[in-house]
Amino acid sequence: MAGKMGVSLEERNSVSQKKIICQGVSKIFIQKGVQKVHVLDQIDLEVNENEFVVILGPGQSGKSTLLRIIAGLESATAGRVLLDGKEVTGAAPDRGLVFQRYTLFPWKTVVGNIEMGPKLRGVPKKERRETAAHYIHLVGLDGFEEAYPHQLSGGMKQRVGIARAYANNPGVMLLDEPFGQLDAQTRYFMEKETVRIWETEKRTVLFVTNNIDEAIYLGDRIITLEGKLPGRKKSTYKVDLPRPREHTDAAFLQLRHRIIEETQLLL
Repeated sequence: MAGKMGVSLEERNSVSQKKIICQGVSKIFIQKGVQKVHVLDQIDLEVNENEFVVILGPGQSGKSTLLRIIAGLESATAGRVLLDGKEVTGAAPDRGLVFQRYTLFPWKTVVGNIEMGPKLRGVPKKERRETAAHYIHLVGLDGFEEAYPHQLSGGMKQRVGIARAYANNPGVMLLDEPFGQLDAQTRYFMEKETVRIWETEKRTVLFVTNNIDEAIYLGDRIITLEGKLPGRKKSTYKVDLPRPREHTDAAFLQLRHRIIEETQLLL
């Protein structure tokens, strides 16, 4: 028998078991009041609790727009996003955000940046300092508590960004090409750190990248988007590789080759 709004009990139970659900998400931007840019078309996506899902696609495939819709920073033109069974209608502390561009407050120290979210929520100073100290240690920034952003390397700035997102205790972490500005060696180190942090304090993660190796190294699953607008979901790959992963492992290279062949991504 159908329940409220014509949705069956079985479907409602299925929804409740998923952390994130995107149903038919489409996005059209209007430029100069007339021109329409169709960015996303009918995206269906489900993410389980504590799963690490990577959205992989080239530039201009709509992947960052999808992440911003899930974050509540953009609204979908059609379709909807559910988080814990409830429709997303705007940004909220239950989603932590880390972007490619460093979004730290330059006038605040590492501690000041990390405790900003709890401070805005009215958390007492002692408690938020303890929270900041915990995540400073988690991301490996002990000794840099009083440093300012201009005194930090790119990788260290992104550690602060990750710690700041975690400090709000979100159920979901949304990372939009966070290592795109880093050199290759630092990027690889930050990928390893991301896995370590996620394994230490599990969260549901959606990670956007255009890098196949990064996607395979990080993800439990990889969702690919087509390489042109409007972005459409192309393929799903389950990454059945033990952690820690090695880029030179035969199974790693086989999956890499398969993704390149099927998506024509050369990244």
